[in-house]
Amino acid sequence: MNTQKTVDQMQELRVHGMAKLYQAITEQPIHQQPEAHLMIGMLTEAEIQNRQHYKTQQLLRLSKLRYHALVEQVNTSSQRGISKENLLQFSDGAYIEKGENILITGSTGCGKSYLACALGRQACINGYKTLYLSMNRFIESVANARLDGTYVKWLNLIAKTPLIILDDFGLQPLDHNMRLTLLQILEDRYAKGSTIITAQLPTKSWYDFINEPTLADAIMDRLTAHAHKIELKGASLRNKK
Repeated sequence: MNTQKTVDQMQELRVHGMAKLYQAITEQPIHQQPEAHLMIGMLTEAEIQNRQHYKTQQLLRLSKLRYHALVEQVNTSSQRGISKENLLQFSDGAYIEKGENILITGSTGCGKSYLACALGRQACINGYKTLYLSMNRFIESVANARLDGTYVKWLNLIAKTPLIILDDFGLQPLDHNMRLTLLQILEDRYAKGSTIITAQLPTKSWYDFINEPTLADAIMDRLTAHAHKIELKGASLRNKK
């Protein structure tokens, strides 16, 4: 039997997980190779795992997360304002299915962005398309989309993304058009997708930051109606590093 030909055919069929394991099995001594029915099960499982890994890597690449952050590496304690139990409730992505938001506040350097990226990575692992944008990049993306005529297309892309992360909210003033865009995004995503926002400003100050009462009411209503609030505490982690 020409095992290399079989491997080549598997590669042509793009069952790369199967091909890799099959080649490894055929390199073992005959008496160590599994029986046919067991081998089929092993090859199938290998292909499923390979496709899941590929999908996760694609989602991570497209997410453009700022940090290579892992949920298990997030510093949790009562002093920091987040416990392991708090973190575990977000690990399965149920909040995304429910369209719930996560609002993370705290002083500079306390780990807001890292936590947001850790949650974003976990969402990718769970199979949810995720997009990270700093507020500077967010404002640039909106401006560019308006200029090149792709604004509606861009809004539709954002609306269809299960998890959006907006980092450093409140550092740069929003003009009227940007407030309208933010409201449109939140309206499109209401109860359909999740938004994670990080900010140095406490959530009670966001209304004044938006600085346009009618729009502020509408934006805050959609942000906080179904939201988990995390207030991180403690000294800057950058100083410790």
